[in-house]
Amino acid sequence: MLTAAWHLSQKHEVAVFWDQDGVLEKGAERFNLDLSKVKTVRNIFSAKVPLYKRYLESKKYDAIFFLSDGSLPLLGSKLYVHFQFPIEWVNTSSLLGKLKELRVAKIICNSYFTKAFIDKKFNADSEILYPPTYFKKDFPRIGLKQKKNQILNVGRLSAFPDGGLSKKQDFIIKVFKEIVDSGVENWELILVVSFLEKDKKILGDLKKQSKGYPIKILANVSFAELNEVYSQAKIYWHASGFGENLTVHPERAEHFGITTVEAMLNGLVPVAINAGGQKEIVRDGQDGFLFDNEKELKEKTLQLIKDNSLLEKLAKSAWEKAGEFSTDRFCEKLDPIFNK
Repeated sequence: MLTAAWHLSQKHEVAVFWDQDGVLEKGAERFNLDLSKVKTVRNIFSAKVPLYKRYLESKKYDAIFFLSDGSLPLLGSKLYVHFQFPIEWVNTSSLLGKLKELRVAKIICNSYFTKAFIDKKFNADSEILYPPTYFKKDFPRIGLKQKKNQILNVGRLSAFPDGGLSKKQDFIIKVFKEIVDSGVENWELILVVSFLEKDKKILGDLKKQSKGYPIKILANVSFAELNEVYSQAKIYWHASGFGENLTVHPERAEHFGITTVEAMLNGLVPVAINAGGQKEIVRDGQDGFLFDNEKELKEKTLQLIKDNSLLEKLAKSAWEKAGEFSTDRFCEKLDPIFNK
């Protein structure tokens, strides 16, 4: 959303609805964006703002780009709604819901996986807008010979209501420990995690699970530090959705998987779960591997560990494939959506 704000601000006046100070400065640092032309204004979507005031305030804008949590606001301007996950629990058949839909100029989804559920829910034909990664001119050069024997996973620390971790870091630690116990030496697991204070206990639990094994957990790193980690590792694991009933809870799969793309841009070979948006990023056997179960995750990882020529071949293909998800392409797709 901040990349969209940056791009649109080159030709339009752009404001972000936000009540806390410093969010744009933090976003600029975290995502390496120039947000100097973007401003913040009072958050009219706060529960403290009456509906009629929100409606009247919204009329001051030509368009509002709304990141939905499943809801649709009733606004007086053109509404562009962005969905990043299925919303199967939301009732869209009410009269109020239908009235809100009338203000929607376009529904946008972050993957075909998400689109399949959203289109059915709203009887719509949504636009696909893959998340941005790097500009092509800034794509990292991959030095495969300088890389270390590291398996990497990047993701936030959070838990579902039933207690399971959304990004499956505990499962990843378990599988890596079993690989080490099988006799694999001189390989490390690197977990890069971001978390809120309320989820700090999860970090402590993961550190306990990792004790005695070559596992490093890096918390809340900067953009530059993350790029450094990406540049060093060889293999990328992604397991969101593993062990979940994705028929009942499709939102628990990875809806796109931007960290997988970032890893591929840095020459890492992905071994990712065969679910959700990962299938749109990774071509099994061409630029990485997809797995359906724990056995396949281990076998395909060991194949890469033992066959360096295969790893280098897939790494080069992964780098090329990741170019399909560039920031350049994101901006090219964004412009016509708002110019219609």
